[in-house]
Amino acid sequence: EPRPHGDLSENAEYDAAREEQSFIEGRIAQLNGDLSHAEVINPATLSKSGKVVFGCVVTLLDIEKDTEVCYQIVGNLEADISKDQVSLNSPIARALLGHKVEDEVDVHTPGGLRQYEVLEIRY
Repeated sequence: EPRPHGDLSENAEYDAAREEQSFIEGRIAQLNGDLSHAEVINPATLSKSGKVVFGCVVTLLDIEKDTEVCYQIVGNLEADISKDQVSLNSPIARALLGHKVEDEVDVHTPGGLRQYEVLEIRY
C-alpha cells in the first residue's frame, strides 16, 4: 500500500508496481495473440517420407567438431534448448526441413556457417 510512504507522485514503490503491472499486461496480450494464431499439429498425421519435418527428432553429425547432436523440431512456444528442442523457425530447423538421412546441410548461425550430416530421423 503506497499511502504510508507519502504522496503517490513521490512513491518509487508505487511506480515500480505500476511498471510491473504494465509489463505483465503486455505479456498477457502477447500470449493471447500467440494463442489466437496457434494451430494444433499432430505429428502422427504428418508425412513420414524419410525427410525432416515438424515434430521429428533428428540426429546430426557436426562435421567440424566430429560430434553428434540431437534435436526435436517443435513450435516456437515449445522450444527449449536445454531439452534439445529447437523452434521450427530457428536457423538449424529451417535449414534441415526437407532433408533426409546422409544429406549434408549448411546452417547459417549467428556464429558463422556450420555443416551437419543427417544421421537419423525419428518420427
